[in-house]
Amino acid sequence: MRPLTPHVIDMLDARTLRRFVLRAAVGVAALVMTSHLYAGDVPRAWLEEWPSTDFSRTSVPFDDIQSGGPPKDGIPAIDDPQFKPVADETAIADKEPVIAVSLGGQSKIYPLRILTWHEIVNDRIGGVPVAVTYCPLCNAGIVFDARLDGQTLTFGTTGKLRNSDLVMYDRQTESWWQQFSGDAIIGELTGKTLKMLPSRMEAFALAKARLPDALVLTAKRSFARPYGANPYVGYDTSVRPFLYAGDLPEDVEPMMRVVVVDGQAWTLPMLKKRRRVEAGDLVLRWTAGQNSALDTRFISKGRDVGNVTVQRRTDDGLKDELHHVTFAFVFHAFHPEGRLFKD
Repeated sequence: MRPLTPHVIDMLDARTLRRFVLRAAVGVAALVMTSHLYAGDVPRAWLEEWPSTDFSRTSVPFDDIQSGGPPKDGIPAIDDPQFKPVADETAIADKEPVIAVSLGGQSKIYPLRILTWHEIVNDRIGGVPVAVTYCPLCNAGIVFDARLDGQTLTFGTTGKLRNSDLVMYDRQTESWWQQFSGDAIIGELTGKTLKMLPSRMEAFALAKARLPDALVLTAKRSFARPYGANPYVGYDTSVRPFLYAGDLPEDVEPMMRVVVVDGQAWTLPMLKKRRRVEAGDLVLRWTAGQNSALDTRFISKGRDVGNVTVQRRTDDGLKDELHHVTFAFVFHAFHPEGRLFKD
């Protein structure tokens, strides 16, 4: 079976894509059932593909992890990102989603039209080594400080998923990391956690106006990807998530967007209705004008899902707070006891 990778998917129209996804899901399930030849508790295929990973150390059951289709680095991380001044960028539509980060006096913008095809960018912002990540199946855009215990890590994609979320690996120890939590879950660094850095997933026009001196990640011709196309057509309006076998939330649709902060979440429909929600010293806001990256074939044509900001009141005023705009099933999977505010 040909892997379900973005460079394959972009060649398909929406109807063919749906058939392909269904067949891929069935094929992956069959592969999981028939190919688990174990050496101890570790799938033999893992031992062959990952000879440098210490599988004697793990914080999660191996059965929680499944193949997403591509092999190790089948979705290639960007290691030498190229940028241009935001004022010179003309290819990105105003409402297209980007991840914007400011650190150490420098601001950079990472368009989802590129991140969708690479999922990880190893970079430096304001002199700080970072990993800018995006998991399309969870709509989770997260920026990590790549420094850990005096060492700088760089990351790639394992081709594996847990709770439908990207499992990364670091190239220094080949430990496996859960993108949504920043935890090392398999390997030498199991038990370690990466520090997350505040960022915003917002429309390009908002980022450009807010950060006029920012640099914007540009596409590299050497990768030959159809940047701007969405390989997951209709995903965020599907009935259930792709390649997910866990429990689903009972009181909301699993693919409903939610805003997660500190183990609690607010549904996007509620925030959209109220426009502003205050919870203690947190201030959440919603404004119109950002396309979904997981809707139509081209991100620039996606439906408007709006922009979310989350800030915390401090003695120095409002400061951006760590948060994730993800799906309800993701919140339920990683925070099963977390409180979800719907009204």
